[in-house]
Amino acid sequence: MSESAKPHHPPNPQAKGDKSHGSDFSYVGIDAILEQMRRKAMKQGFELNIMVVGQSGLGKSTLMNTLFKSKVSRKSVQPNPEERIPKTIEIKSISHDVEEKGVRMKLTVIDTPGFGDQINNENCWQPIMKFINDQYEAYLQEEININRKKRIPDSRVHCCIYFIPPTGHCLRPLDVEFMRRLSKVVNIVPVIAKADTLTLEERDYFKQTIREELRANGIDVYPQKEFDEDAEDRLINDKIREMIPFAVVGSDQEYQVNGKRILGRKTKWGTIEVENIAHCEFAYLRDLLIRTHMQNIKDITGSIHYETYRVRRLNESNGHFSSHPSDHPDAQLKANGQPEQPGGLHANGVAAQHEALSHEM
Repeated sequence: MSESAKPHHPPNPQAKGDKSHGSDFSYVGIDAILEQMRRKAMKQGFELNIMVVGQSGLGKSTLMNTLFKSKVSRKSVQPNPEERIPKTIEIKSISHDVEEKGVRMKLTVIDTPGFGDQINNENCWQPIMKFINDQYEAYLQEEININRKKRIPDSRVHCCIYFIPPTGHCLRPLDVEFMRRLSKVVNIVPVIAKADTLTLEERDYFKQTIREELRANGIDVYPQKEFDEDAEDRLINDKIREMIPFAVVGSDQEYQVNGKRILGRKTKWGTIEVENIAHCEFAYLRDLLIRTHMQNIKDITGSIHYETYRVRRLNESNGHFSSHPSDHPDAQLKANGQPEQPGGLHANGVAAQHEALSHEM
């Protein structure tokens, strides 16, 4: 048969799937939605915004580099050997496009140099609280636009890793105050920094003391018990809650141990293997943040923390406009016979420009 005489066969839509169910009479194809969602997610990529908070010298930058096995921390990308401790808290963020096995993710690491480094650390949590609220506010303004973007850029802080100094005794008043206030607006994961400075007995005692102090002060860190979806989730998360805070060691130095490449810290007594659970709990932290709970962390940020801010913000705005309609500039223009300013209000009657409200409970 000549090439031109060959019959034309239309493309088979099943070719995109993994399995053919042509012989299964009862098969409908509902399960194919998973493959469709996977392809769409692979095209769009993912976003993850992590904030690191703790005083200088606790290894925040090193731990972030260790988590993602690349130079993602601010100090790694913008080294400044003469950098001094700032007089006030600064919020600095840096973004990276990370790709692994075809999966793309925009990772933003938010650093807070100056936190806890002053003689008087009173209210040093306020700039961090303001920054988190500002990101909620920016997302809200994009969301209530009449002509909003198809995909709103997400700069909301999904997780805050709080670094506790390895004192071996108890939490400082600063630690308690920060986590008490910020746990209401962001997912907090506390870690004991540089845990290799503690003996195993000191580490276990310190972890138990911290858990008791968190309970005594009503501090609900991630994963929050009230957000467990079912019995299976509760079982998994209970095991995580029993381990918090994670005693971690960070290192971006590679060594050869028994013919294997490992990340670790070399001492004259031996090598501390960062990813060895017998040495520290870094692997548990990595699994929580990246391998098992990343999507859940983002879901709680959007459906709980951001939603709480959004409801309060819209209630405040609508309450203000209903009780003082003449205070609004468009109402004043209308009363004077002038046309309304275009873009003065977004949907739901929220002003385009307004003062960010505190998201403190």
